[in-house]
Amino acid sequence: MLKKISKIPFHGTDEQEAELRAVINESKHDKHLLMAVMQKAQDIYGYLPYEVQVMIAEGMDVPLEKVYGVSTFYAQFALSPKGKYNVSVCLGTACYVKGSQAVLDEICEVLGIGPGECTEDGKFSVEECRCVGACGLAPVFTINDDVYGKSSPEQVRAILAKYE
Repeated sequence: MLKKISKIPFHGTDEQEAELRAVINESKHDKHLLMAVMQKAQDIYGYLPYEVQVMIAEGMDVPLEKVYGVSTFYAQFALSPKGKYNVSVCLGTACYVKGSQAVLDEICEVLGIGPGECTEDGKFSVEECRCVGACGLAPVFTINDDVYGKSSPEQVRAILAKYE
C-alpha cells in the first residue's frame, strides 16, 4: 500500500475533481495516455497527491502502483505541494564543491523539512536542482525568482527570515 508523502492535508475542490474526471473520461480508452492525464492532473492541482493518484488509477483502470511509479520516475511530477516560497538549492558540480550541500542541510534544518517537502503551513518548500546557470556565484540557491549567490549555512536563517 502506498502512503501519503505530504504532511499537508489534501484540499482539492469539487471544481478540480470535476475537471480531472473530465480529463480521465476523455482518455480512459487508451492506457498509453496515462502520462498525459497525470500531466493535466498536476496542472489542475499543482502536484499529484495520493488522492489524485487514486482517482487516476481507478479512472484509467490501471494499478495505483503504476501511477505512483510514473510519478516518482519522472522529475516533472511532484508528490508534495510547492510552498508559497519555493527554495531550490543547486547541487551542480560548481555549487556542490563550494558547499551547497551544507547550505541545503541548514535550510532543511531551519524549516524542519527535507527536499521535496513543504512546510505544514504551506509557506516553504525545498527542492534540489542540478544547475541554475550561475556557477560563478557558487554556491547558489533561489527562493522563487530571488537568487542568493556565494551563500553559506550561516546566512540561511537571515535570508529565510525575509520571507516570514
